[in-house]
Amino acid sequence: MEPQLLHTVADGIATVVIHHPAKRNAMTARMWRELPPLLAVLADDPAVRVLVLTGEGATFCAGADIASLREPGRDPGSLAVAAEDALAAFPKPTLAAVRGYCVGGGCQLAAACDLRFAEEGARFGVTPARLGIVYSESSTRRLVSLVGPATAKYLLFSAELIEAERALRTGLVDEVLPEGELGERVAEFARVLVSRSRLTQTAAKEFTAGRTDRAAYWTAQARGSGDTAEGVAAFLERREPRFSWTSGPAGAGGTVTEG
Repeated sequence: MEPQLLHTVADGIATVVIHHPAKRNAMTARMWRELPPLLAVLADDPAVRVLVLTGEGATFCAGADIASLREPGRDPGSLAVAAEDALAAFPKPTLAAVRGYCVGGGCQLAAACDLRFAEEGARFGVTPARLGIVYSESSTRRLVSLVGPATAKYLLFSAELIEAERALRTGLVDEVLPEGELGERVAEFARVLVSRSRLTQTAAKEFTAGRTDRAAYWTAQARGSGDTAEGVAAFLERREPRFSWTSGPAGAGGTVTEG
């Protein structure tokens, strides 16, 4: 099978699989280019509530397939940054399910997700210093927001790999699971997110990304949606809530923008 991005949608969960096992799921130029339009389609799909990004088999993504990027006049980093930015701007919750190597461009993609779940034995690295590449401003800022400046400098200056346990301590990873339990845990957590208020999640993505001009909008949405009343009623009646607010295409009023 050719290197490609595979995807499925079931029960509100879109799963995107990086499929290039011959090179530890390294991203080719074509795969980098195809990720943003794929994400746009999934963002507009009302059946999608949560997105899970993972790699085929025992590896998440070993970075960029350098050979595929050696085309005249092409900036290898620009494709990765565009894909990373599109993932960060996805208006619905995103989870990275990481096994094995999560290195270079793969780590960029994982960092662009809202949350990261890793299997024991996973290894993470930010490796532009091995290639003489200047890590983009947006990618550096996103990394610093996750792990702080000291750990970001450690990763960027050295290009060394760290184990999942250290990634957990520094905030690069949110949970580490024993071998064989990652898929079940990610599926379970994704189902939890599907059951929660889309209104809360969409507003929270905007606010945590730094957007400051929509407080009045979200207050009005909360007042008119009925979700708060439904949530309180469900709590008092000891039943699952039936939230009704929906964001429409590309999120209410647009995609999430970091600022």
